[in-house]
Amino acid sequence: MGHRMTSSDDRLGGSAVVGRIARTHGLRGQLVVNPETDFPVDRFRVGAVMDACRAGQSDPVTVASVRFHHGRPILALEGIATIEAAESLIGAELRVPLGALQELPPGTFYHHDLVGCAVQTCDGTPVGSVAAVQGAADGSVLVVRTSTGEILVPLAAEICRRVDTETRTIEIEPPDGLLELNVTKRSRSGR
Repeated sequence: MGHRMTSSDDRLGGSAVVGRIARTHGLRGQLVVNPETDFPVDRFRVGAVMDACRAGQSDPVTVASVRFHHGRPILALEGIATIEAAESLIGAELRVPLGALQELPPGTFYHHDLVGCAVQTCDGTPVGSVAAVQGAADGSVLVVRTSTGEILVPLAAEICRRVDTETRTIEIEPPDGLLELNVTKRSRSGR
């Protein structure tokens, strides 16, 4: 059984990102959301309250209605009834308090639990720290910032041998060549 990730959450003022408003839909103020949670049906339901955060501003919003189209929620928010009002929310992050997140099964982690964790090999050699997490629950990859750039490390039990969110450390047993061959283009250009 491998490690799994859920929600593209990160820490900011004690809240977690659960989606981003992508665009308007129709003329009555509906919004299409790119979900960043593995629980979109639970998270985006009628009556759910979230903070819409953009440009340093945070406003509470309440879901008035929701329907899903190709896995993406289309929301109507209370008080947003025109396309003009909806346009002001494009690009906003939808956040919930960390305390509102549900408990996860063992071996499953929220992104915010892993970002910032120190990464080392099983013999104690420092590798770097987790800068970001990419992918969904069934195929997450840690973006690990090292002294030479960034590497991508699959969040799989055979590679990530120990994940300790209490001590903020992850021990990895990388296959031969993973750390050397997996440097991202962004870090290569700096050489």
